Amino acid sequence: MAEFVLAVVASLVLLPVMAAISAVIFCVMGAPVIFRHRRLGYRARIFTLYKFRTMSSQTGPDGRLLPDSRRLTPIGRFLRKTSLDELPQFWNVLRGEMSFVGPRPLMPEYLPRYSARQQRRHEVRPGITGWAQVHGRNAISWEEKFDRDVWYIDHRSLLLDLRIAGLTLLAIARRRGISQAGHATMPEFTGSAHER
Repeated sequence: MAEFVLAVVASLVLLPVMAAISAVIFCVMGAPVIFRHRRLGYRARIFTLYKFRTMSSQTGPDGRLLPDSRRLTPIGRFLRKTSLDELPQFWNVLRGEMSFVGPRPLMPEYLPRYSARQQRRHEVRPGITGWAQVHGRNAISWEEKFDRDVWYIDHRSLLLDLRIAGLTLLAIARRRGISQAGHATMPEFTGSAHER
């Protein structure tokens, strides 16, 4: 209930910011303004994640979409650096699909690639930010990220969530770990050989 109220208040306070971002995206890239993607949530249930669109729909000569790193627009790069692209996820919090803090929701295709330990990340609702996001974000390996997710699950508390919230603001200000070299965010997760 507290998260629902906080999400309502945050959405109302940030409504002018979200309206301005929507207008800029529409003027630069056209519709749609919101990017929708299927992700895994609590107990590995699939839900629709909402984010501000950051990439164009540009295709190559073969008609296929270009790599993410080539489709990322200047406004999209700014939104990702400042994490403003995540603001529509307040709607996911309002719907009870996400929390403010928790492991980041990943794609359904990754589920069969997880080890039993890595699958523990679905024991809680996914979050807009999390322990892995304030300790390396996308600059760390998948294995390090999953280790941090499981550590959070084993140690989660209100005090820890408040600490992560504060560290998130610091991480956004520093703008570090946004992506790995040559990728818009991170390379695809193909599994951890040592954990299979």
